[in-house]
Amino acid sequence: MRLLNTIKDFAFTHSDTIAFTSPKNKLSYGELWNQSEQIADHMLKQHLQAGSPILVYGHMEPEMLVSFLGCVKSGHPYIPIDTSIPMDRIEKIIESSQSKYFINVSSLPIVIESSSIQIASYDEIITIDSIVADVDPENWVKEEENFYIIYTSGSTGNPKGVQISANNLQSFVDWMVKDFPINGSLQFLNQAPFSFDLSVMDLYPALASTGSIFAITKEMIAKPKMLFEALKNSNMQVWTSTPSFVQMCLMDPMFCEELLPELRVFLFCGEILPVTIAEQLLARFPKARIFNTYGPTEATVAVTSVEVIPEILKKYPSLPVGTPKCDTQILLVNEDGVEVSDGEKGEIIIVGPSVSKGYLGQKELSSKAFFSFNEKMAYKTGDAGYKENGMLFYKGRMDFQIKLHGYRMELEEIEHHISKSQYVKLVVVIPVFQNEKIEYLTAAIVANEHGFEKEYQLTSAIKKELSTLLPAYMIPRKFSYYQDLPITPNGKIDRKLIQEKVFV
Repeated sequence: MRLLNTIKDFAFTHSDTIAFTSPKNKLSYGELWNQSEQIADHMLKQHLQAGSPILVYGHMEPEMLVSFLGCVKSGHPYIPIDTSIPMDRIEKIIESSQSKYFINVSSLPIVIESSSIQIASYDEIITIDSIVADVDPENWVKEEENFYIIYTSGSTGNPKGVQISANNLQSFVDWMVKDFPINGSLQFLNQAPFSFDLSVMDLYPALASTGSIFAITKEMIAKPKMLFEALKNSNMQVWTSTPSFVQMCLMDPMFCEELLPELRVFLFCGEILPVTIAEQLLARFPKARIFNTYGPTEATVAVTSVEVIPEILKKYPSLPVGTPKCDTQILLVNEDGVEVSDGEKGEIIIVGPSVSKGYLGQKELSSKAFFSFNEKMAYKTGDAGYKENGMLFYKGRMDFQIKLHGYRMELEEIEHHISKSQYVKLVVVIPVFQNEKIEYLTAAIVANEHGFEKEYQLTSAIKKELSTLLPAYMIPRKFSYYQDLPITPNGKIDRKLIQEKVFV
C-alpha cells in the first residue's frame, strides 16, 4: 500500500521528525514505524483468522496510532474504540465484529465477561528496547482488504461496522494531498476521537504529507484555559474539526491569528458549516483558507469540497459543500431512483473508489444501502441535496439519522435505549435547530409511574441509566414530560407536531 510505504520511507530518512504529539507524550516517525513493527510481529504470532479485526481501546494517545499501523501491517483491520464508549456498546461491537483480540492502550482496567476475546495491554506487547525483524510487506493489508472498521449508530439499537478498505483510504488520502494546501510537513490538529471518522482527515493526510499531528483530549476541551494554552504552543498550521468545535473556540476573543499565527488552513466536515462561523474565521484569521467538505463514513470521511471565499459567502445564504473529488460521481435521485434536474432536491448517491463494500457481517443491511453502478461501488446516503452550477448543497437527512456536533447517530437508536428505562412509557427524540444546524436533542417522554417529586429528579435517574448504554454525546440535553404524544392518521407518532408542541 502506497500510504504505508510513504510512512516507511520518511521514517527511515527522517526518523527523529515528530509524527504525533499528545499532552503527555511525543512520538517520532522512527518510533512510530519501529513500535508498529513490534505490534505487527506480535499479532502475526497470535495466528488469528486472516483479516479478522482487532479492537484498539484508548483516547488520543500516540500509542493508538502505533497500534493502528501495527494491526494493518500484520494483515488485520483495526476497530478504534474511545474510552468514552460505554462497556455495553463495546460488547455489542465485539459481538458484531467477531473480534478475538483487544489492545488496551489506555491505563484503564478492562474486563469483558461476555466474550472470549483476548485482552492485552499495549505495554505487554511493546518492549521499547527490543528490536524485531521487519515485517514482510506481503502481510500488509492491501487493495480491497479492510484497513479499518468504524462503528456508527444503528436504527435497531445495535451499532453497525463500516468497512473501509486499503483502496478506499488511499483514494481519500490521494485526494486530500492533491487538492488541498496541506503539503510540506505541516502541523495538523487532531480534535476528533479515533472512533469518529473525522480523525481520519488529519491522521493519514498528515502522515502521507510527512506532517505532524497535534492531539487535544476531552479533558482539554472541557477546560478552555488549558486548551488555549496548548493551542498557543502548538504551531498549528492545519485545523481539522467539526464546525461546532470551532464555534466553541470563537466564543473566546482570544481565538484569533495572534493565538495561532502559523494557521493557514481550516478543514471542516461532519456537519453544516454556518455562514456566520465562516465569516468570523475569515475576519480573525485573514491569512487562512477555509474548506467546507461533505461525506459520510461509508464513503471514507469526505468526497466533496469547496473553498469558502468572500464571494461564496455573499452569493449563498447557506454554504455549498462543493464539487466531488475527481474519481467520484455524485448522483441526485428522486423516490423512483430517477436523476433530478439542477435545483431539484433528491437523495445524494455517491459513486466511486472510496465507497465502502458495506457493513461488516450485515448483508441485508448492506444490500439496502450499497450497490454497483457502472462497475463501481455506490452508496445511498439517505441525505437530501441539490445541485446548482455544478455545486452540491446538503439539505439534511431524509430519515431520522442526524449529525450532532460532528457525531452521526440514529434518533431511533437513542429512543430504543431510552424506552428501555423503567421510568419511560413512550419517548420521541427531537433535534433542535439553530442557524441551520442541530444544536442539541430533546427527549419528549410519557413517563411510567415513579416516586420522584420533581421532574429534574426523574431526568437525573433516566440519564444515569443511559450513561451505561450510550456515549455522552448521544444523550439528549433536555427532557420534557407529557401525558401523551400525538399520532398521525396512519397511526405513527407525529414528530412534526411534537416538535411544534415542544418548542413553539
